[in-house]
Amino acid sequence: MKEVLIVSIGSFFGGGLRYWISKMVQSCSLIAFPFGTMTVNVLGCFIIGFLSGISWNGGGWMNPSTKLLLTTGFCGGFTTFSTFMNEGSSLMKDEQYLYMMLYLFGSLILGLIAVMAGHQLAKFF
Repeated sequence: MKEVLIVSIGSFFGGGLRYWISKMVQSCSLIAFPFGTMTVNVLGCFIIGFLSGISWNGGGWMNPSTKLLLTTGFCGGFTTFSTFMNEGSSLMKDEQYLYMMLYLFGSLILGLIAVMAGHQLAKFF
């Protein structure tokens, strides 16, 4: 139960910051390209990469609860894209190239199909 609370706290702050940064960036755009979301996704990838790098290098201050709060909680609330890319990176680091390609492309293709299926299903309601 403690872990759920830790993740929830991190997710609360990550989600709030995601909304704020995305809106601020998008308000500066003159075209209909989703710069806000793209900025948040790339920034989230940088943050989770940094945090994972500290963890991999034996960062002493990164105990399991802190890692859970910052990666699963904050970064998960900020953007799940960062977790997606971090998991892909871990597969590459472990030289699991086939699994990495299946995971990355499979997630993108299946995710797009799922969104389109959800849109179609919503037409019935």
